[in-house]
Amino acid sequence: MVDTLAQLFLHTIESYPKDDLMLYKEAGEFKPITTKEFGDRIIHLSLGLREMGMNKGDKLALLAENSPEWVMTDLANLCFGGITVPIYTSLVPEQLKYIVNDSDAKIVVCSDLSLWEKVKSVKEEMRNVETFIVMGDEAPEGTMLLSEVIEKGKEINEKDPGLFEKNASEIKPEDTASIIYTSGTTGTPKGVILSHSNFISNSKATSDIIKFTSKDYVLSFLPLSHVLERMVTFTYLYKGCSIAYAESVETVAENLLEIRPHIMVSVPRVFEKIYAKVMDTVLEGSALKKKIFFWSVKIGKDYAQKELGKEKISGWLKFRRNIADKLVFKKIISKTGGRVRFFVSGGAPLSKDIAEFFYGMGLVILEGYGLTETSPVIAVNTFEYLRFGSVGKPIPRVEVKIADDGEILTRGPNVMKGYYKKEEETSETIKQGWLYTGDIGHLDQDNFLYITDRKKDIIVTAGGKNIAPQMIENQLKTNPFISNIVVIGDRKKFVSALIVPEYEKLVEYAKASNVEYTSMKDLLKNDKIVNFMMAEIDRYSANFASYERIKKIVLLDRDFEIEKGELTPSLKVKRNIVEDKYKDIIEKLYQD
Repeated sequence: MVDTLAQLFLHTIESYPKDDLMLYKEAGEFKPITTKEFGDRIIHLSLGLREMGMNKGDKLALLAENSPEWVMTDLANLCFGGITVPIYTSLVPEQLKYIVNDSDAKIVVCSDLSLWEKVKSVKEEMRNVETFIVMGDEAPEGTMLLSEVIEKGKEINEKDPGLFEKNASEIKPEDTASIIYTSGTTGTPKGVILSHSNFISNSKATSDIIKFTSKDYVLSFLPLSHVLERMVTFTYLYKGCSIAYAESVETVAENLLEIRPHIMVSVPRVFEKIYAKVMDTVLEGSALKKKIFFWSVKIGKDYAQKELGKEKISGWLKFRRNIADKLVFKKIISKTGGRVRFFVSGGAPLSKDIAEFFYGMGLVILEGYGLTETSPVIAVNTFEYLRFGSVGKPIPRVEVKIADDGEILTRGPNVMKGYYKKEEETSETIKQGWLYTGDIGHLDQDNFLYITDRKKDIIVTAGGKNIAPQMIENQLKTNPFISNIVVIGDRKKFVSALIVPEYEKLVEYAKASNVEYTSMKDLLKNDKIVNFMMAEIDRYSANFASYERIKKIVLLDRDFEIEKGELTPSLKVKRNIVEDKYKDIIEKLYQD
């Protein structure tokens, strides 16, 4: 029986003896870690942490990039009842300090010297921390190496070989496993308290409806600090998948070809970039290549619609689909390694057009929905029940209902215990067992859930019209000239937008159109360029109501950044921050 994460770990090392349970890149090649090595290091590290004074209920803050060591440290801590506090590596020192102090962390573990420098700059103000641990080969003054902790635990295990199992057996499903700080799109980050049973219920429910097997290889690159990647990692281990860690977001394309994964979990931004790259390549090709590509895409969509609608597919359509596959689809799929069974998309809405585009060529993206507060999955599309534009049906044992004002409410075994040290916020979020998500949406007649927008993001124009900005933004981001966009218009007479263009493509257009300019800023203010971008927006807004259409734009000379507080670590735009930073520019849009 697997009811705690400690039991999940023991289940994995007993059930899936493998030569390559995990893989990591070193000296230019992926190297394997066996199940036995994985298990031994976690057991030794767990005992070593206990020897250092960590007890059940103590908090360990974990600041590191994705790696086998991240997972080992997390599980080692969880297996004696410690509470892991994951921290995004992109956060600035003041944010680190806030999370470490607010969580009452006793130990801070960081991966390397560059992250240690962040910690070091505020370590004197981390009031509860007793020990700083570094994962690398060199221990700066005031720290110790993770390998030293493992050696301590190894000695203890040799003297008392049953101690680890005894510690693991004392953990109860309702015990707290983690405090995960929300990314703060709406204010100060709050610590979400998740129990062992929260994670286990979510892992079991998702693996009941989506097939994961011990033969699958997965590529991990979404930060493990993100609750989605963390939960699916538990699911991979529960089902014995082999997990390979990408070196970085920038190397994902290369790592896909090296690992040739069957499964990958991502955020929509990655799929948007893949889509944009494919379209760029096509549009640069000959007229014949374009014709073949768009014919193939149409055939793929026709085939997909009949397949999803469980309609009979004619031999003629099958024949044309095979031709499209040979001429176009296989070449694109080969860029993912050629053996992907499915992708999972979460963290933000995925454009319906992009999901249909990939499905038509045989790359299935299962879009889901959830929150840190729900461990995280609430609903997800599956192979059996898939509907584009929706986030699928609620997962087993999770209920969803829609409040009178359209807010999505949910309850189930995945719902958090509450916010750490924030009783008032907890009582505002969980009422009579129902968690108020803050998202607006609806359920269709078949119980598929659709997300409209964040409740706080809904724009109400001066004319009283309600507009969901995310819907507009997702549609316009499929345009090859638009990299990012923030729609503006709350209490305004019309809708406008801040646009981050695809700079290289815009420069190509400027050259082809003989537009003269002296700098990027000069180019982005050029009337011909602004008019061209407005025409592109109008072209992609055909299905919008008149009051949803963008009337004015500003082209920005840089993308939004995590370091500047404009994006969350999971790449969601902090709308309030962006609007505040560009308030002078926005005001000028409405002066006339």
